[in-house]
Amino acid sequence: MAAGPVPAAARRAYVARHFALAYPTAPPLAGLLGLPGSGAAVEVPDYSDGFFGQARPYPPPPHWRSWQQQHLPFFFDPQPETPLLVLNADTKTVALGVDVISAAFYLLSGWQEYFSDARDPHGRFPYAASVQQQFGFATVPVVNYYFEVLKTALEHHSGQPLAPRRWGPAAAPFAACLTHDIDNLHGGWGTAARHALRQRQPGRLLALAARKALGRPAPWHNLAAVQAATARHGAPGTFFLLLNHRPTPGGPANADYDFAHPAWPARLAALRRHGAEIALHGSYGTARHAPALAAEAARLHPAPTGQRFHYLGWEPRATPAIVEATGFAYDATLGFAEHFGFRHSYCLPFFPWNFAQAQAHSFLEIPLNLMDATLHHPRYLQLAAAEILPALTPMLAHIAHCGGVFTLLWHNENFDPANEVNGPRQFHEIAALLQKMGGAFFTCDDIARQLNSH
Repeated sequence: MAAGPVPAAARRAYVARHFALAYPTAPPLAGLLGLPGSGAAVEVPDYSDGFFGQARPYPPPPHWRSWQQQHLPFFFDPQPETPLLVLNADTKTVALGVDVISAAFYLLSGWQEYFSDARDPHGRFPYAASVQQQFGFATVPVVNYYFEVLKTALEHHSGQPLAPRRWGPAAAPFAACLTHDIDNLHGGWGTAARHALRQRQPGRLLALAARKALGRPAPWHNLAAVQAATARHGAPGTFFLLLNHRPTPGGPANADYDFAHPAWPARLAALRRHGAEIALHGSYGTARHAPALAAEAARLHPAPTGQRFHYLGWEPRATPAIVEATGFAYDATLGFAEHFGFRHSYCLPFFPWNFAQAQAHSFLEIPLNLMDATLHHPRYLQLAAAEILPALTPMLAHIAHCGGVFTLLWHNENFDPANEVNGPRQFHEIAALLQKMGGAFFTCDDIARQLNSH
């Protein structure tokens, strides 16, 4: 855990860089900021009190303030009685009463999980240990609203309105990535049989038995169907392929298929013809093992620009350096398995903080906002099918308001019609809602290219 103090200038530059991604037409933020009494256009107090020179995961609890009809937690806010913003009409300057730079840096950098020792059985930082769970703001992109405070300050100073990022040629208000982790292709026989029994369909049950006896593809051998499901909404899919089919000693299974099978080039070519992206699904344990991840990436041709780790594996003290060393343009792992929302309290892709070098990493993180298993799993939320859209709609409204990116993970096995809880119907309902809200669909590679070109 080699990490030194993070100077105020480094925190300010990191926050300013991401503010520019959220508001591409804004003037450079870093040059307009200063401490109270400095005469800067935007004066922001530094209430960090040495916190970023220590190895503590959690700052003092936040105070809650209202901002444009949002009730938001503000960390590093020891004087909650002071106004959030004081606008000086004569000098066009602004004084903030809260340290939004420290608060934004704390959440966006993932400080809590780097310095916390809490890990679940898969070595992941658990949702239960997060400030998002403790203070109840997992589904609110708090950093984006901190940025709105800064945006309002800049608008007062310049007299010019600032619009959030828009996406694609149609300038859509937000973007969406429909992604699929391909873990299993040869399963689903039992699930389909039980469904046929529940539906009292003996003919279907017999057809399944005959299909299996003849060696026909399993119900989850459905890549073409998954591609067609995303295309139904005019969306390209991003398919994360798991290239390791060997068991993990003491851990969960990797792929149930062998990528060395000669049918794979034709399968991938068919997906790409329909606009799909093929990316890597780093196998279990590669989040801590750079040579293994690099070896898996080398098996895909052309080389993948991005990846997501199996089981959402992520060790914050090691994994970012491994992703960067392997040369990926983006990673798409960071989300809580236990709850949908914003693991770094931010609804746009971001450049992870490099704690060892006190600067940003070179690759882009495209956060995962929702995984199908999160919605209905014995250890997770256990939502009924009718509860899913009402639960997700407020989060999606935040993303649309802030010009963000919504990333959905729907495993191929959950396109099986036998799944009536978090299955194909629920996928189509979510995708249709995204369309209705005006979202534009992109692959993860498309998103990374748009932001890396900024």
